[in-house]
Amino acid sequence: MKKETNNTSRLIDPVELTSELIKCPSVTPNDEGAIDLLDNTLTSMGFTCHQIEFQESGTKRVNNLYAEIGNGGKNFCFAGHSDVVPIGEGWNHDPFGGHVIDGKLFGRGASDMKGAIASFISAVGSYIEHHGLPRGTISLLITGDEEGPAINGTKKVLNWLKERNKKIDFCLVGEPTNPEKIGEMIKVGRRGSINAKLTAHGVQGHVAYPHLAKNPINILHRLVSALISKTLDNGNEFFQPSNLSLTSIDVGNNATNVIPSDAHARFNIRFNNIYDNNSINDWIKDTLNSVASENEYSLETIVTGDSFLSRSNDYTDIVSNSIKNVTGLKPDLSTTGGTSDARFIHEFCPVCEFGLIGKTMHKVNEFVNVNDLMILTNIYNDVLMNFFSLE
Repeated sequence: MKKETNNTSRLIDPVELTSELIKCPSVTPNDEGAIDLLDNTLTSMGFTCHQIEFQESGTKRVNNLYAEIGNGGKNFCFAGHSDVVPIGEGWNHDPFGGHVIDGKLFGRGASDMKGAIASFISAVGSYIEHHGLPRGTISLLITGDEEGPAINGTKKVLNWLKERNKKIDFCLVGEPTNPEKIGEMIKVGRRGSINAKLTAHGVQGHVAYPHLAKNPINILHRLVSALISKTLDNGNEFFQPSNLSLTSIDVGNNATNVIPSDAHARFNIRFNNIYDNNSINDWIKDTLNSVASENEYSLETIVTGDSFLSRSNDYTDIVSNSIKNVTGLKPDLSTTGGTSDARFIHEFCPVCEFGLIGKTMHKVNEFVNVNDLMILTNIYNDVLMNFFSLE
């Protein structure tokens, strides 16, 4: 993994490190050696590493890593996650093999986002090898809980840093942001996400005597129809329109002659910065109350992330300029896509996201082009050089 050009070389091969990370089957929230691998690699480069474990009642313990190197001063942080989604079925290659075939490195997490973690570590090694320790601090915040409920990961590590008076001046999250080609897109914000469970309440009875029962399926039909027929908004200059997606409708009734007492639906709303936690809940309740009385249904909601927007700043400009320096492309500043841990980080420091191509993330036969890992490493290296030269 480590290229020993001399006894103190910090040069790291991003392809080999990505492959070694893929071989750790770290399906969330299991670690399977991924954090130890990163700890050992960074320690050998001179980083001070802290493995930080968190666990809440009813959840599995999650291992996280915070590492730093430098001479104090302003802190550039790279954030990412070592956990991956389940592999699914139908792979043509070992999902945890980390094999390179025809210039492509295959494996779960290659794109999302073990490749970006390896590229950043490689970039840091190259920077220190050629420029020495920075006039400031380089840090990494790696969680094992991004693809899961995200309650024992980045958010708690940020609190851990705050308790120790550790400040981050800028954070670059290595999520796969590019649709087709490295350099196309930086994420400067994300829509919020709310999950809802809706239960319609009726009265159980015999299907031959519907007047003696109250069918909750009819109530649920009214409620769901109101939700999906109403436009949340038309978006704005920074965000696409908010959208509601039904994810489940379930009655659980196997009897053919019984009207059930309850019927259930689940849905998710991805909402832009027109809404916040409170106002999106108000929109849901107002919509439901327009077609049903409150005693006809019950509602449970969980907001897993609020919308946010990091407007252009000197640090985002550095990332954009470095992308152009390496690729010749001027990246779009986007807020599309799902949620990421940037939703927690933006409350702690300025943040943007830039990583690999996302076409195969979460899919069978996930892969990354070997050449893209080298390009991304060069971009990250350029970002570091420009960040620490910024007055």
